[in-house]
This record gives sequence, structure tokens and C-alpha cells, in this order.
Amino acid sequence: QVHLVESGGGLVQAGDSLRLSCAASGRTFSNYAMGWFRQAPGKEREFVAAIRRSGRTTYYADSVKGRFTISRDDAENMGYLQMNSLKPEDTGVYFCAAAYGIVDLTILTKYDYWGQGTQVTVSS
Repeated sequence: QVHLVESGGGLVQAGDSLRLSCAASGRTFSNYAMGWFRQAPGKEREFVAAIRRSGRTTYYADSVKGRFTISRDDAENMGYLQMNSLKPEDTGVYFCAAAYGIVDLTILTKYDYWGQGTQVTVSS
């Protein structure tokens, strides 16, 4: 079992930055790939970014490429999502998730564990 807790969300203006954190506990976090997803009101949860166990391979949704950066610190059992140049369409609840094995990290059903989410609201 991996327990994930997100933090760092908030209300910001367009163009601002936020850094989301994901604290992991339980099983060895370094054994899992990590991803970030978001869900806007009335919409399905969508892929945002992911990082492999090694930390050397990352993936991004086209909508955030060049603005968001995913990272991890296995020594601290932490994952991060640095979000720059935020836009109103980035508004939603952001979830971190952990996936075991070599799987397609853009697919939410491939993840084994999920956090409860943190709200990000970007005003125009």
C-alpha cells in the first residue's frame, strides 16, 4: 500500500506559478512511477504529467508542455509538479498517483494508488 497526500494548491491569477507536492508513505516510493492528473468541474480526470521510476523519463500532456515540470525526490519520498504561466483552463483538482511496473503512464487506470487531490484555481 502506498499512501499519497497532495499539497500546494490554491487560488492564483493567470500567469502565476504554483508548486504541488505529493508526499508518499508506505511501500518504497522509488519502486513506483508517479503521475499527476487533474479534474475540472463536470469533466473527466485527465493526464497532466508523469515520471518513471528512474526519474530520467518524463511525459507531459500537450496542454502543459513547456509550462509544467514534474520531478521526484526518492530520498524524501516526495513528488512535485512545478506549474508556471498558469491559465484559467488549468483550474481543477490535481491528483498524484503511483503506478507499479512498465505501463502507459498517460492512462489513469494503470495507476495503483491515488491521493485525495488538491484544488488549483486560476483566475483570469
